[in-house]
Amino acid sequence: QVQLVESGGGFVQAGGSLRLSCAASGRTFSTNLMGWFRQAPGKEREFVAGISWRGGSTDYEDSVKGRFTISRDNANHIVYLQMNSLQPEDTALYYCAAASSLLRWSDSREYDYWGQGTQVTVSS
Repeated sequence: QVQLVESGGGFVQAGGSLRLSCAASGRTFSTNLMGWFRQAPGKEREFVAGISWRGGSTDYEDSVKGRFTISRDNANHIVYLQMNSLQPEDTALYYCAAASSLLRWSDSREYDYWGQGTQVTVSS
């Protein structure tokens, strides 16, 4: 089993920044790929960004490219999501997820483990 705990969410005004963290514990060696997803009220969960522990390859959803940056701390098994230039449409519950392998970063069904989420609220 792998446990994922997100933190860093909060309330921010449009144009502001937040950094989310996802701490992984347990059998972390069994997963190589980490993703951030978000879900706004009344909407489906959507992919935001992903990174591999080994190699550090990344992927981003189009609407966050140039604003969000995903990074990792392999030694401490933490994945970060730096979010800049936040907009009200970024308001959502943000989830961290882990997978051993993926065909598509954006397919939530391929992820094996999920955290409980951290709320991000952006006011206009």
